[in-house]
Amino acid sequence: MLKKSMKKIKKTVKSVSKKRAEEPAKKNIQEEKKLILAAGLEDDEQLVVKGPKGKLPSLLRGMKDVLPKDWPYWKKIYHTAENIAEAYGFGYMETPVLEEASLFTRSIGRGTDIIEKEMYVFDDRDGTRVGMRPEFTAGAVRAYISHGMHTLPQPVKLWSFGQLFRHDRPQAGRYRQLHQFNCESFGAHDPAVDAELIVVAYNFLRDLGIETIVQMNSIGTSEDRQNYLVELTGYLRTKRSYLCEDCKKRITRNPLRVLDCKNESCRPTLEEAPQIVDWLSEASKNYFMKVLEFLDELEVPYTLKPTLVRGLDYYTETVFEIYEDPSTSSGQAPSAGSTGSPQAGAGQQSALCGGGRYDLLVGELGGPPTPACGFALGVERVMTILRRKAEENKDKIEKESGGVFFAHLGEQARRRTLKMIEDLRRDGVVLHHSLGKTALKAQLELANKFAVAYTLILGQKEVQDGTIIIRDMESGIQEIVDQKKLKSELEKKTKI
Repeated sequence: MLKKSMKKIKKTVKSVSKKRAEEPAKKNIQEEKKLILAAGLEDDEQLVVKGPKGKLPSLLRGMKDVLPKDWPYWKKIYHTAENIAEAYGFGYMETPVLEEASLFTRSIGRGTDIIEKEMYVFDDRDGTRVGMRPEFTAGAVRAYISHGMHTLPQPVKLWSFGQLFRHDRPQAGRYRQLHQFNCESFGAHDPAVDAELIVVAYNFLRDLGIETIVQMNSIGTSEDRQNYLVELTGYLRTKRSYLCEDCKKRITRNPLRVLDCKNESCRPTLEEAPQIVDWLSEASKNYFMKVLEFLDELEVPYTLKPTLVRGLDYYTETVFEIYEDPSTSSGQAPSAGSTGSPQAGAGQQSALCGGGRYDLLVGELGGPPTPACGFALGVERVMTILRRKAEENKDKIEKESGGVFFAHLGEQARRRTLKMIEDLRRDGVVLHHSLGKTALKAQLELANKFAVAYTLILGQKEVQDGTIIIRDMESGIQEIVDQKKLKSELEKKTKI
């Protein structure tokens, strides 16, 4: 009887002690939650707590769960990406999360932050050195080569949407497991292709209700850069004491990467550095000017940023980044073709999208010489803006419609084509097109492969007259219509 009483007393004391231990633990949880919220993180973003029996299961730093309340944003972003990619003729492709680590080292470059600091690399069980993809382009190039896509009609246009992994410093809109919307175009060295990719990214964000501005630069060919690097290296050596430790190392290893430094203490020195645009060949300058002319025609707002080089080694000629336009919050419309940089708030870390041309990468990885261009767009950063603008995001759902091919003839007509394609797309007309092809015969052959019922033909004369030709692909009959009446004419013919 005495033993039973003693056991009961011990059990009661143990229970009371446990409750007392839990009380400070609960307080610690609440205090830690307050610290997380004060740091600008969401309460479910990185909550590491300790219970009475030790550490509870928690997210790894820089990772994030997608909860039911998040799904409407993910769905809207994904379907907007899917719709615009298909409207511009991009085919979906998905590459593995794991690739040989050497693929990323060879393509991205050893002197980059991604390779030196951020990429997850480990030995597989069979001894293969593998890496978790930190970006999409290297895998897309590997797939282009592996599957012999150079034998397909060029350009080959691909889009992807998925997860990437970088051991980066977590912050608002930046995670170690992140998502990107990616577009690549292989097989055409043409300013129209560069402009098309910029327009796809720009219109994707605009379709989501986000007004943006594009930062533009050209880093020229490899020959242009060799001449420029001599001048840049000499300048950086004279300013070595004003640079961060990483930049001091890059001066001898990879001086161009210094211009991509995110350390604010280096910015004043870099702003005074020689500008690469002054070292471009005439061919590179002319190419870049044509890209800008396309953007002017399309009324895409952009600024010129001489220090923009992007953080990867494979880029050549055109490079660009897209930022949210801070002026739209005050009702001021951005102007096209301006120079300078975005207003305060559009810093290095706030870029929503980045991309450019990489004409040498396919050849360097073992494929046939193939010009290429692409962009990557950060989904988490877009989602941050959508949350902030939740009450404003009431965009109309674009209705699906049948397909028509849009052909052009002449440089003036080609410049006008992208604008007309975008206007028709917004009216619900799905258009196939190929800006990389200049011969009308080749475009009509492609229209036959798409099995479209009608082809729109825009030539120099039609641009001047404000008309366009509608060709019945089955009978060959052509009629000229006013461009302003094009939508209604297509509705009659295709029953959109």
